Amino acid sequence: MRIAVSSEGKGLESQVSKVFARCPYFLIVETKDQKIGKTEVVENKGLDQMSGAGIMVAKLMAEKDVHVVVTGNVGPRALEILRQFGIEVYLGEGKIEGVLQNFLAGKLEKI
Repeated sequence: MRIAVSSEGKGLESQVSKVFARCPYFLIVETKDQKIGKTEVVENKGLDQMSGAGIMVAKLMAEKDVHVVVTGNVGPRALEILRQFGIEVYLGEGKIEGVLQNFLAGKLEKI
């Protein structure tokens, strides 16, 4: 499974960003057998867009073959696009590594 986490930094020790479309980075993490595997850092090119950032970033998640997004908050337009692509969205806060462990344990709230 590929999980994208909106991130304030470039590593698993970074904090989950409180925003989806305007976060600085996304960490795309591959999981297998309930374990965290390979991680890819993606710089958010929609960060400085005047409008439509949520839609652009939601499409990027689909292009990156993401199955799940974990973020602090997501706007209604981005959420709708993510749902159209069959991407599930969960709320998370704190250090990314811990949030991913909570997701794998089924402890995060689905939006």
